[in-house]
Amino acid sequence: MPAFDLPLPDLERHRPDIDEPADFDAFWHDTLKDAGRHEPLVSVRPVETGLRLTRTWDVTFRGFAGDPVRAWYSRPARPRDEEPAEPLPAVVEYVGYGRGRGLPHERLTWVNAGCAHLLMDNRGQGDQYGNGGGTPDPHATAPGGPGPAVRGILSPHDYHYRRLITDAVRAVTAVRALPGVDGTRVVAAGNSQGGGLALAVAGLVPDLAAVLVTAPLLCGVRRALDLTDAGPYGEIAAYLGVHRGAERAAYRTLSYVEGVSFARRAHAPAHFGTGLRDTVCPPSGAYGAFNRYGELTGGAVRKEMHAYPYNGHEGGEAEQVRRQLLWLGEVLEK
Repeated sequence: MPAFDLPLPDLERHRPDIDEPADFDAFWHDTLKDAGRHEPLVSVRPVETGLRLTRTWDVTFRGFAGDPVRAWYSRPARPRDEEPAEPLPAVVEYVGYGRGRGLPHERLTWVNAGCAHLLMDNRGQGDQYGNGGGTPDPHATAPGGPGPAVRGILSPHDYHYRRLITDAVRAVTAVRALPGVDGTRVVAAGNSQGGGLALAVAGLVPDLAAVLVTAPLLCGVRRALDLTDAGPYGEIAAYLGVHRGAERAAYRTLSYVEGVSFARRAHAPAHFGTGLRDTVCPPSGAYGAFNRYGELTGGAVRKEMHAYPYNGHEGGEAEQVRRQLLWLGEVLEK
């Protein structure tokens, strides 16, 4: 697929207007206040993975409405006589659309970098690819289509992403309650839907140490719906193609989960990446979030963007991860 979005010089200047609801902050304050009534951790159970250099626990924490959410917590192994381990920086990672947390040995990059790592399951997802998940979504009963992107889309209070974003914020609270974590050095990270969740967390949790965002979903949503029928945006378009006249309600709901709005409120240093041929999460969304990142919190936040002109939704793959590792090492050392 050739480049289909704005030319790179225009992307670098792209600062989209945002149709932001007046009660955006109040909506999220009230949502998170309700979730915060519950103690974060439900259970933390060690699991045997066959890995000798990594220790892993099966974690259940309380997310939206106190619902149990599954996660894997891993950290570098230490000799038993050296326990308790020194507190480590923690990377909270969010996974892509339709994927669950999978198996604990699948994602070892951050543990090998010397970090604690919490991999959050996606409620009500996990059946499209990967190795599954284990977190149901008991609230998925409001009008909307079968896919997560359209579940409850006619009301911001019923929308799937209200619940998933709340889970993502609560994952940060949970990791800070786990043993061996330096709560002052917590990082939010993700790709695609996971990147959108990391960006939302950046706007809702003011004391993160850093944010790693690649090919984020839910950024520049209105423009993305005009540009592509791929992936989650295509599910929304298909729903509106059947439910003619629902656009106003759907667009209002989507305005409460717009990634650019979260980016404006972020404080933490941020590392972005995007493929300029990405038809799943168009690069104008990533650049819109990047260019407006931190503007409501002083605008002097450390941030950098890496664009891959000949890549689509795969972005920079291992090259992007290499850059994240080097950048994050510098940020956490300061």
